[in-house]
Amino acid sequence: MDSNVFLAVLAAAAFHAGWNAILKIRLEPLLAMSLIAAASGLVAVPLLPVVEVPHPDSWIYLIASLLIHFVYYIALAEAYRTGDLGQVYPIARGTAPLLTAVAASLWLDERLGSIGWAGISVLAGGIMLLSFRGGRDVRRVDRRAIGYALITAVSIAAYTLADGIGARLAGTASAYIVWMFVLDGVMMLGFGLIRFPQEMVREGRNSWAIVLAGGALSCAAYAIAIWAMTRAPIALVAALRETSVLFAAMIGIAWLREPLIATRLIAALLVVTGMMLVRLR
Repeated sequence: MDSNVFLAVLAAAAFHAGWNAILKIRLEPLLAMSLIAAASGLVAVPLLPVVEVPHPDSWIYLIASLLIHFVYYIALAEAYRTGDLGQVYPIARGTAPLLTAVAASLWLDERLGSIGWAGISVLAGGIMLLSFRGGRDVRRVDRRAIGYALITAVSIAAYTLADGIGARLAGTASAYIVWMFVLDGVMMLGFGLIRFPQEMVREGRNSWAIVLAGGALSCAAYAIAIWAMTRAPIALVAALRETSVLFAAMIGIAWLREPLIATRLIAALLVVTGMMLVRLR
């Protein structure tokens, strides 16, 4: 993988962990998701006049992505409602790269090679290990939260493939990115106003700074990932993007006072090892 793409995706991973932490800290998860998605669309609106309309061949993937993202928002918000960031986030993100790699190999005929597969497998294993706490915490895991986390993983793999293909067909990645964020923002703004009419207005006014920050982080994180998928195999970008769990774990420990245990240190080493293997590929 090219060094510029590699470093850009790592930056995207940090941004992604940041806006996911915002979801957990301040607001009701689904309300926060709606506000942040709407803010992401708002961030993208000024760019509409300077990008082209995506090529017609890409629109079926763009529409599919919007629908899948809606499922993702609902599932992730429900997972965060009962689970904590350090446990739900790795489960949701850890399963996704393997699903994406298998689907990309079968559907797009992406050849990852032994090093690529090893990197994705080790990285995914490290991500999943980050979700295990040991001792009594394992017995206190909320099955409902994990179920929603797994639905989130499937939706991540699905929208990653849709967006990777759509961006490649759009003519330019920037056109696809801007239109996707604007339409997604409109969709979630409408949903939020229907589902939380008073709260959307109140929290949008009271928490506008943190919502706008979350929207900007979300927009930057996924815009970089979509761009990267036009420059490198989708499966490798999807796997590397999941190093965001390291940033999420650090946020959980430093900010949310979640426990630091030996298992997490071992998991972090696995994630870094997988990341280096992906880089070599």
